[in-house]
Amino acid sequence: MISAGNPIAALRHYWGYQTFRPMQERIVSSLLAGRDACVIMPTGGGKSLCYQLPAAMSPGQTVLVISPLIALMQDQVAQLTQMGIPAGLVNSSLDRPAQSRVMQKACDGEYRLLYLSPERLVLPETLAWLQRVPLLFFVIDEAHCISEWGHEFRPDYRNLNSLRSRFPDRPIAAFTASATQRVRHDIIEQLQLRNPHKFIASFHRPNLRYIVRECAGGTQTELLLRALRNYPDGNIIIYAPTIARVEETVGLLRENGLGSVAYHGQMDHDTRKRNQERWMSDEVRILVGTIAFGLGINKPAVRAVIHLSLPKSIEQYYQEAGRGGRDGLPADCLLLWQKRDAGLLAHFIGQLADPVEKEAAWQRYHEIRRFVDSRDCRHRQICLHFGEIPKWPSCGACDVCGASPAWLAEEAAPRLHSRKHAKLVPATRPAAPAMAGAADSELRERLREWRRTLAGERDIPAFVVMHDTALDELCRRKPSSLQELRQVPGFGEKRTAAYGQQILTVLSQFRSGKARGHAAGQKH
Repeated sequence: MISAGNPIAALRHYWGYQTFRPMQERIVSSLLAGRDACVIMPTGGGKSLCYQLPAAMSPGQTVLVISPLIALMQDQVAQLTQMGIPAGLVNSSLDRPAQSRVMQKACDGEYRLLYLSPERLVLPETLAWLQRVPLLFFVIDEAHCISEWGHEFRPDYRNLNSLRSRFPDRPIAAFTASATQRVRHDIIEQLQLRNPHKFIASFHRPNLRYIVRECAGGTQTELLLRALRNYPDGNIIIYAPTIARVEETVGLLRENGLGSVAYHGQMDHDTRKRNQERWMSDEVRILVGTIAFGLGINKPAVRAVIHLSLPKSIEQYYQEAGRGGRDGLPADCLLLWQKRDAGLLAHFIGQLADPVEKEAAWQRYHEIRRFVDSRDCRHRQICLHFGEIPKWPSCGACDVCGASPAWLAEEAAPRLHSRKHAKLVPATRPAAPAMAGAADSELRERLREWRRTLAGERDIPAFVVMHDTALDELCRRKPSSLQELRQVPGFGEKRTAAYGQQILTVLSQFRSGKARGHAAGQKH
């Protein structure tokens, strides 16, 4: 049993982690103390744990999470259920009788976490029902959507400002990965947060290498293919600006012997889900998607994120590029843009009728143009954009600071020649990971195959069974008992009980197979 008020014990029990990441423990303590909070934490920083853990520690009470995507809600609920934390959702994916059952269980205090969309939350019948639910606090995920100055403003989020008057005694916590100072102030004002604790993590991701190239003529395709052949390991995300470009790019890659899957809004739900799952479980390395892809995706070993057009804003680019290198190891973020992208963005801004929306869109346009045209350090530009002042003049991890990959070196040389890098002090960037031995690679594939099979049998995503980082730790530690398995990060009590014996069997079979192979070699 988890001892009351002991976040570390809960962290070990449910998540199987021995320590918190930076800032997580302070956020958990603040929420457990009943404070309003505004949390800005980059993609991959562990935001969801910050509100899920207080919920897990509060039996008989429910944390209500406002989330914009049905798929994201479903994944979160599946993961929490696997960990032994009761969670539910109410959205259009459930029929009426199923929704009624969830609503009744929520009134009975059976869920630690409950997920709703912003559209559903503001319905009069929803607000009346929630008055009967034992609410602990509210979580607004993707909170930048409430601000007209945010890069993904959604009018439905504006209605969330009624929460304060409807539930005056319940704390509200806003979470987002990308918000400028202006947007942060707007979030606090719109949600009427009361003297909130503010937690703002650094926006500097030193393991990411930002490379920006303006592509003339047909050079974009050539650079894309050249890039893909230089990332033989790990997963890759390619962002294309339109559905037509997604399909065209998948076709191009297949013609060149590069397997990939597509992801966009016009695909039927099952195909989109299957393609995402094939990529998540490493059946296919490359996923080509529109900006519809990625929200809530937790795939650690993404080695490259490639954009084939100019993003609408620095926030959008930062969020999407930030899906690379979530394991803390080096990843490349390539922005291969063309002049026509700028013209297209300007055209769409011209179609906007709302003057405030149009002004915000033009501001974002000029910011992203400055980002790609400037010869200032890319990491520094991003930090400054979000109101963070770096203490270093050069990052050592972008094309401007002389860190282009070898396959682009020749093209970059003339440009870099005129820049004075000698006196700049580069910020540290993690070293590239050492290549795993053949045995570890073979074991990793065995465990992935076991994970794929089990996920298929249970009709859940592979990452819900076990995250890539936990799988890599298994390969490294090779536990031989349940007690040793509990020491592997990511293996809480419930996951160990559910899958531990099967995992130990896979490891044992792998070891005995190696031993037989070694003995046969000696006899030979």
